[in-house]
Amino acid sequence: MKFITLNDPLPYRSCVATIGFFDGVHRGHRYLIQQLTQYAALQGEASLLITFRIHPRQVMQSAYQPQMLSTYKEKCDRLVDTGADFCLTLDFTQEMATLSAQRFMAEILKEKLAVNVLLIGYDHRFGHDRSVGFFDYVKYGRELGIEVIQADAFSMSEVNVSSSMVRACLAEGEVELAARCLSRPYELSGRVVHGFHVGHEIGFPTANLQVDDAQKLIPKNGVYAVWAKGVVAGKRCIWMGMLNIGIRPTLENGINRTIEVHLLDYSGDIYGDFLTLVFVKRLRDERKFRNKGELANQLKEDEKKVRMILNKERYSWEV
Repeated sequence: MKFITLNDPLPYRSCVATIGFFDGVHRGHRYLIQQLTQYAALQGEASLLITFRIHPRQVMQSAYQPQMLSTYKEKCDRLVDTGADFCLTLDFTQEMATLSAQRFMAEILKEKLAVNVLLIGYDHRFGHDRSVGFFDYVKYGRELGIEVIQADAFSMSEVNVSSSMVRACLAEGEVELAARCLSRPYELSGRVVHGFHVGHEIGFPTANLQVDDAQKLIPKNGVYAVWAKGVVAGKRCIWMGMLNIGIRPTLENGINRTIEVHLLDYSGDIYGDFLTLVFVKRLRDERKFRNKGELANQLKEDEKKVRMILNKERYSWEV
C-alpha cells in the first residue's frame, strides 16, 4: 500500500474509496476494507482508504479528549497489510468541518480524488450535517457521478464490532474479548521511568511505564498477565510480565495511577528504554492488603497464574 496526500499527483485514473478514522483497525474495519478491495478488483480500479491524523471531533469540539485504541503510526502500520492500494490522510481543519456532505463529496471526493465508487460503512456519517444518511449520499453521488454502496457490518457472536465496543471491553478489563475484536492482543507502549522502588523491597521489582501517547486508552485497573517486549543493547527481547494498573492502595499511593510491570526472570536495568505491553488476561482487581508481607504473598500466587497463562499463550515479535 502507498500513502499519498492531497498535494500529490493522483497515481490512478479513478478509484473505489471508503472513509473512516479506523481507530484500532479492528476486524470490522478489515471486513470493510476487504469489501472495498474486492469491489475495486471487480471494477478494475484502484482501492483508496481515506483517514485522518487526529479525530475530527477534536477539531469540532476543543474539549473532546479521545481515548484511542491506536496511535496514528500504529494505525498506519496496521492499514498497510489490509490489501488496499492507497491510503490518504486528510488534515481535518475547521474549514473542512464546515463542509456539508454534498460539498465534501463534490470538492474532495470527486474533484480532488477522482472517486468513482464510495463504499460507506454501515454506521458512518460525514459532513457537518450529521443528520444526513446513506440515502442522501446515494442522491448526492448520483448527481456527481459517484456510485454509493453501503458495506455489510462485521458481526461476531451477533454483535457488530466497532471501536466503541472495543473501548468498552478494555474499560471493563475484558482484554481477551478486545483481542478477538481486534484480531490481535491490545498493546500499550511507553518509556520506563523511575517509580517508588517499593517493588524491590518485597521481591517484585517493577518497570514503571510512562505511556508515550496521552490519548491512548489504558485498560481497567487491576492485575494482568502480559508479554513485554523491548530492545535492550540493540537486541530484541520479550519477557513474561505481571502488570498492575492502578493506585497501589496497600502502599497508600494516593490518587496517582501507575502502570507497573514485573518482568519475570529478568533483573537488568531498562530505565529509559522503550517497552510495549501485550495484554493477554486480567487476573483480578487491585485491592488493599493489610501489609507488604500479605501483598508479597498475593504476588507470588499471581506470578504462578501468570506463568501458567503465558506458557499456554505464546507470543512472538512477528504477531
